[in-house]
Amino acid sequence: MFATRRPDAEAASGGIRAPVQARSRRVLEKVLASAEHVLSTQGFDDFTIAAVAEHAGVSIGGIYRRFEAKEQLIAAVKDRLLTRLEQDLSERLHDAGPDLAGVVEAFTHSLADAFASGSRVFPDLIRNPRRSEMVERGQLALVVFNDLFQQAAAPHLDEVRRHDPVAALHVVERAITGAMVHRAVLDDPEDGLTWEEYADQLSDMALTYLSTPERPRS
Repeated sequence: MFATRRPDAEAASGGIRAPVQARSRRVLEKVLASAEHVLSTQGFDDFTIAAVAEHAGVSIGGIYRRFEAKEQLIAAVKDRLLTRLEQDLSERLHDAGPDLAGVVEAFTHSLADAFASGSRVFPDLIRNPRRSEMVERGQLALVVFNDLFQQAAAPHLDEVRRHDPVAALHVVERAITGAMVHRAVLDDPEDGLTWEEYADQLSDMALTYLSTPERPRS
């Protein structure tokens, strides 16, 4: 696996420290999974602690003993989602094909799969940060994405035909990530593509850029 710069666990999850006892950890996991489900099915604006409690089979008071407000619970869900995405991305890049194309395709399809499976959760979290720790966790995820991509692509710098290969890889990573986020927040993308097809198109664009020498500039 590739190493990543991980956040402080308490700060990243909205100030919630993981419980020590196994039973408490299981209850917390059930609450977070239910919160993710409610966000996915009902959206951010209709998200309530009561709905999470009902789905998780726990009391409302039990949730409030762990989370001061629903925004804190949503921040914990965002950390859970992004941590899962970072871990999956690391695994996909570790198993990528033995060339630059394999790295680019693994990176692009990993993000596409995450946004496709996240349903309404990712768009709502992107549109509605609301709390500073949620913004900070999203920014940290961008750093992790770039670190993972750069580490995976480093053995293949000789395949990059741009003047500055490292800078070119930064451009590609930011372009792919930005394109994925942009598409995720659209209620009805008009490109007519599946997420897999969209990832294929982005991979082709990125690889064409990386394999094309820079044109002369005055």
